[in-house]
Amino acid sequence: MRKPRNPFPGVSRLVDRHGKVRWRFRRKGRADVYLPGPYGSAEFRTAYEAAVAGVAEPVTRTNSSYGTIAWLIENYLRSPKHMNLSDIRRKTIRRELDWLRGEMGQYQAGRFETRHVEAIMARKTGPTAANTVKKNLSMLFNFAIKYSLADLKHNPAKYADRRRENQDGYHTWTEAEIARFLTFHKPGSKPRLAALLMMNTGAARQDVIRLGWQNIEGDRIRYRRHKTEIGGDYPILPELADELRHVPADRMLFLTHGEGRPYKPETFGNWFKDQCKAAGLPHCSAHGLRKGQATRIAEEGGTELEVMSFLAHATPKEGATYTKKAGRAKLADRGLSRVSGAKPEQKLSNLGGGLDNAIMQPHQKKG
Repeated sequence: MRKPRNPFPGVSRLVDRHGKVRWRFRRKGRADVYLPGPYGSAEFRTAYEAAVAGVAEPVTRTNSSYGTIAWLIENYLRSPKHMNLSDIRRKTIRRELDWLRGEMGQYQAGRFETRHVEAIMARKTGPTAANTVKKNLSMLFNFAIKYSLADLKHNPAKYADRRRENQDGYHTWTEAEIARFLTFHKPGSKPRLAALLMMNTGAARQDVIRLGWQNIEGDRIRYRRHKTEIGGDYPILPELADELRHVPADRMLFLTHGEGRPYKPETFGNWFKDQCKAAGLPHCSAHGLRKGQATRIAEEGGTELEVMSFLAHATPKEGATYTKKAGRAKLADRGLSRVSGAKPEQKLSNLGGGLDNAIMQPHQKKG
């Protein structure tokens, strides 16, 4: 009787020292990887195709014990879920998971409880950092449950209490702050060019540092956002057009430092922060400028889809954040106008320099 053909050439079955069945892909010229999920499942096939195509990450030789957080992290980092993220997101996640591995990598994931998650969160000082720990642990536990790893039956991070954060995050630039920055940094300066590029395109720092003449077509500027892979297509506004006239036609990138070297995202962010401080705006940042421009669009009646297109987001969810805030302000104005309109004889005082004169006058007469 003929032996059935292996539908997945290069894959072999092995049982580890814990009795766990695992599937390993080996082929000359390709990375040596373990394949997640049950044999033949969709997850298994996706990982197999990635391994055959040569885009899978190789098996890392490790002493991590089966079922530990460190072991779980290593499995996640080799998974299609992680590989499908953008380059910059993968780097961020890996850095955050490296911290988790150092703090708790030796502990068994299956023995974790919610109180343990909250104890690890408490090792971070800020609320955002603590909530990131909860988010990453929840991601790891859900990954383990989906692929039947680490003998985990439920997600203990799900019920951990989040720390209260500043909902607005980075400071959103106001109209006055934008005007102040552009007044301080004169036409022809690099800080002014950087600000107008971000205001015209909604580009994040990792995107604005890659913009150059190759992104200009006629009177439009186009690029693909690195994080979302969504394309942005914008008319070049007059202020930006004026600044681009100062950029040499043979320069590859609009924004460089040193002797024409390209910026790294972190280096550019630090440099732009210094330009904000120089303009008397130490609380402002590159990310907040994007938010400021998105807010201006929403306040001028822009829709969620318009804000989404400006920021090159994949969904209108983030755009809704800006339009809701703008809508609440307009509703508040309308609500107060109804109250003041119902009592025309009641006049609101204009307070200035302390107490209103209209309020002080009766008391002064008594004296």
